[in-house]
Amino acid sequence: MSDRLNLVTFVVPAAIIILMAVAIVPLLFSRSGEATQPVVGLTAEATLESPSGDFMGTVKFRQASTGVLIMAEVGDLPPGGHALIIHEFGACTPDFGAAGDHFNPAETEHGFVHPAWKRGEPGGGHSGDLPNIYAASDGSARADFFTQGITLDRDLLHSILDADGSAIIVHEFPDAYGEQESDTGRRLACGVIGQS
Repeated sequence: MSDRLNLVTFVVPAAIIILMAVAIVPLLFSRSGEATQPVVGLTAEATLESPSGDFMGTVKFRQASTGVLIMAEVGDLPPGGHALIIHEFGACTPDFGAAGDHFNPAETEHGFVHPAWKRGEPGGGHSGDLPNIYAASDGSARADFFTQGITLDRDLLHSILDADGSAIIVHEFPDAYGEQESDTGRRLACGVIGQS
């Protein structure tokens, strides 16, 4: 009888500790972006509109095991280069300023070429900074990008589908990719990113 009692005394608390660990550990890591595998196949989409509400295109997002594929089709742009940037809030109204600044949950330095690289340190630019898109003479632009800076999983620090959402904006001028945010001009098109 005492052997059974000792076994119960050991097994029951051990089982409780294991169950607590299984429940708590994912919570500890989820906001830091560590130790959580992305859900492959999640999708999201943004419909781009001009400041006057005219349709300007779509941006689609598809999550893979190592990052997110972004597919943009935009029209009615001035020919030439344009910054395509994910912004921190899922709002385009009352004006495109409602989308806030660049999506940058890790508070990293700006640019694909930034001081951390010059110092030989690991790191990246803002999670929302994407390569520029280029519009043809008819105003159309089509581009595909793959990024590890964002996720479509809602419970991770770098999720573009977090509680306050995110928006994607096409800017008037291209990004210079430098240490300081360059003047990318007016916000020409904006779309709130939503899970599809």
